[in-house]
Amino acid sequence: MPHSRWDNRHWVIIPVTELDNVDFSQVCETSIDTVRKSVDGTETFVKWDGDDMPATVAALATKSETYTHAEILAILATEAWTPPDPE
Repeated sequence: MPHSRWDNRHWVIIPVTELDNVDFSQVCETSIDTVRKSVDGTETFVKWDGDDMPATVAALATKSETYTHAEILAILATEAWTPPDPE
């Protein structure tokens, strides 16, 4: 299997309420204002490169398991993350 540029990147889904606890210098997102949110606005995610979870992410009280690129793409393709196309 060819290596992807995402092989060393990891994602976790967190409640939007945890964003104030994330040090954005430790993750790929730049700020609270630039994160993607779920359709209902209650969840978001952060990502980082490397095997070690950033300290502020590890310290979050509520977070999902760690996902790979393929796993997060499948999650983000669901109705919870992608609104249905208008008819």
